[in-house]
Amino acid sequence: MSAAVRFEPPATGETVLVVPGMHCAGCMAKVERGLAALPAVHAARVNLTARQVAVSHDPALAPPVLIEALARIGFPAQPRSPELAPPPSAARPLLAPLGVAAFAAMNVMLLSVSIWSGAEGPTRELFHWLSALIGVPAILYAGRVFFVSAWSALRRGRTNMDVPISIGVSLATGLSLYETATGGADAWFDGTLMLLLFLLAGRTLDAAMRDRARAGVDALLRQAAPGALVLGKDGTLAWVAASDLLPGMIMRVAAGERLAADGEIVTGQSRFDNALLTGESIPVSGGPGAAVHAGTLNLDAPVDVRIAAAGQGTTLAEIARLMGAAGQARSRYVRIADRASRLYAPAVHTLAALSFAWWMIQGAGLHQSLVIAIAVLIITCPCALGLAVPVAQVVACGALMRQGVMVKDGSALERLESVDRALLDKTGTLTGGRPVPDPASLAALDPAAAQVALALASHSRHPLSRALIEALTQRGVSAAILDDVVEEAGNGVRGQWQGRTVALRRPEAGTGMATVLDMAGEPARLIGFADRLRPDTPEALAELAELGIASSILSGDNPAAVREVAAIVRLDSRAAASPVDKLAAIRALQDQGHRVLMVGDGLNDGPALAAADASMAPGTASDVGRQAADFVFLGEAFTAVPRTVRAARRTMRVVRQNFVLAIGYNVLAVPLAMAGLVTPLIAAAAMSLSSLIVIANSLRLTGAAK
Repeated sequence: MSAAVRFEPPATGETVLVVPGMHCAGCMAKVERGLAALPAVHAARVNLTARQVAVSHDPALAPPVLIEALARIGFPAQPRSPELAPPPSAARPLLAPLGVAAFAAMNVMLLSVSIWSGAEGPTRELFHWLSALIGVPAILYAGRVFFVSAWSALRRGRTNMDVPISIGVSLATGLSLYETATGGADAWFDGTLMLLLFLLAGRTLDAAMRDRARAGVDALLRQAAPGALVLGKDGTLAWVAASDLLPGMIMRVAAGERLAADGEIVTGQSRFDNALLTGESIPVSGGPGAAVHAGTLNLDAPVDVRIAAAGQGTTLAEIARLMGAAGQARSRYVRIADRASRLYAPAVHTLAALSFAWWMIQGAGLHQSLVIAIAVLIITCPCALGLAVPVAQVVACGALMRQGVMVKDGSALERLESVDRALLDKTGTLTGGRPVPDPASLAALDPAAAQVALALASHSRHPLSRALIEALTQRGVSAAILDDVVEEAGNGVRGQWQGRTVALRRPEAGTGMATVLDMAGEPARLIGFADRLRPDTPEALAELAELGIASSILSGDNPAAVREVAAIVRLDSRAAASPVDKLAAIRALQDQGHRVLMVGDGLNDGPALAAADASMAPGTASDVGRQAADFVFLGEAFTAVPRTVRAARRTMRVVRQNFVLAIGYNVLAVPLAMAGLVTPLIAAAAMSLSSLIVIANSLRLTGAAK
């Protein structure tokens, strides 16, 4: 079995802080710049998906100094818990404001129809007051998402994208109330609610995608047992929680239990599901002196294990840290939004102020000048720009889901578009992940031998035994009657049949994936197995090559098995790769300028799936593999991989079109608003229309996965 991977202590201190208030690229930039300005801080890297920031600093720097620095710039923070608990949902708090805005907007729009139809006098005033009664509470509740953020920024002497939004909403609401109270002809509660509705819709879609993307570490940590039975010096057993386990303790692990810590077997012999480190589906035998790891499953018999590492020192925790460090935001559109956020607020404020000043100079009066300034604030709202990416992603995700591909992180469509290298795991990825008996081996069994083999296999939980049962049962074989059946952990099953000793055992080393049927008085029969390629694997690899993506195999399996598959599909390969080896291979390619797609299914693939520019896993993958991957294909077809790449490229073409439409809208609309040709209501309608155009363009992706 592979030894546990260990890391040298860092030369500098590192602190991970949870910063719940981050929700956009502008927040990322402010947090990173604010921390980097501290003399003792070497680097700060934000993970927007997890709403955390990892800070590298001098060892003497205390975390409270970092927390205080973030508080000064308006971002309350706290240290991440030792258990790496995931942050609360980012989308859930937005659902209620979104629902209130939608409900109020629909009702106020119904009232506005009567006003637009020509209602005058007391009737119009009544509808305005009804709109105010519905609209003002809804605006205050739904708008608090933006008001709180804007106030937090302003009271610290800075701006963000929520500042002009809040000013526009507040001025439009206040002026609408003034018009209603004075019997004016116009009120803009409907436009204000529409504005909030579209803003919240975009933010909720983006937050929902982020919620999907960050469950990998939590899923990985669940692979470890919550505790273990510890053997005392006096021979007594006591349950000890995983957080209280210490090196040197002896823990007793029963068959069917997962290990709570890394260690070395002291007594006992069993087989272990070691896919965490190797990705192999075949269990590995271990006896006294063998290393075992937290999260692996003890399959056959109880063993006593002397703990070598527990808690955050286990291999499992190290893999979780690798995943957390690798899962950073990598979107170039996030960087575009970052730059835009720095310019948006001052640009909008300047345009609105210039419009107000110009019309005051022209003698339009305070009321008319204020109306024009509000129209400028509303019409420049970045709703269409904010929806350009998330709506296209959601439509494409729906199309892929209908084709059997689940998208875990919508921003991965952008990263997948540009990949030029694919690293493919073997077991369960290129292959089906299930051993299948060689038909020639089965055909060589006479009826009596087949019946004995089926009977022996039925007494074992080994994957080869299960595969043999399935194959023989499908051939109509019935099991022989055996006596004194015994399974010896790691050696096989033996028993008595018609007074003769029979056994189903493992072959000599180097034979490959096989089992041996022994029947006293007869030659041994070798039954070979193969983990067969998915039927469409060659076709999928050819499609990837046509898309300009070079593929190679990167597997934790044994070299012989990997070479066999690599020869069939004619790919370069690397075998016996640990999680750290896979991570290093990806980093090396990225350092050379490549964009890497990782396709894998095992626990050992978790860090690599998180570190790659984009990642996929089959639906049969481990829980951690599915959580860490950006995409999960649910069927058996490996052609889902190139199909998803094509869908990603179509999606990003539409995203770029959406950006052109959103920017073009502002180029045309802003001069009209500044010229006084647009009322706040028309501004809100135009803003909504631009958002609808972006949505309609994105709906063309409904068939993106075909």
